[in-house]
Amino acid sequence: MAELRTEEEQIEAIKNWWKENGRSLLLAIAVAVAAVFGWQGWQKRQDAQATNASITYQELVDSALALRSAPDAGAQRATAEHLSETLKNDYSSSGYAVLGALLMAKVNVDASDLDKALSELVWAEENAQEPEMKQLAQLRIARIKLAQGDAAAARDLLKSANATYFTAAYEELLGDAFVALGDVAQARKAYDSALSVATPQAKAVLQMKRDDLAQGDES
Repeated sequence: MAELRTEEEQIEAIKNWWKENGRSLLLAIAVAVAAVFGWQGWQKRQDAQATNASITYQELVDSALALRSAPDAGAQRATAEHLSETLKNDYSSSGYAVLGALLMAKVNVDASDLDKALSELVWAEENAQEPEMKQLAQLRIARIKLAQGDAAAARDLLKSANATYFTAAYEELLGDAFVALGDVAQARKAYDSALSVATPQAKAVLQMKRDDLAQGDES
């Protein structure tokens, strides 16, 4: 009988505990299940977004390649611009949007529309998450500025940039800007800096630029 009473007491204790805590436990379980399914849903949406962004970017690449063989094709250009805008508007955080803007900048440079190219590069620089993409956009902005005849703006941008990537290209373009500004001493210094970190393939052109400065001094 004592054992029976003990079992009844245990059952009664469980019942009382369930009355006090059962609802909270069920709620906690429901929240945990919802969180799991919510995370899985978010993951699926992210995967779908990445896939769609990749497909859109590839379509943009195909369109840009088609433009290289027919640069005056108005319909093809409109398609490329539409795809680029889709990446910016719908997939701006994917990384593909920045790549698309960089690509459209090249398309516009090929079409001699430097203002549009500059606009694309500014967008890429402002929205890039990866530092190397940001610095690549800055480098190309400076190149456009120099091509537009604004060597001072190119110089200032390059000098203020923290070029941890593409260092040789930054220094070479800085040297070009100083040459355009007539500052031979600073141009020589920039070319020397570029030569110190450039690849063997790039050193030949850099050395020619450096040697041209020396010949200019002699004349």
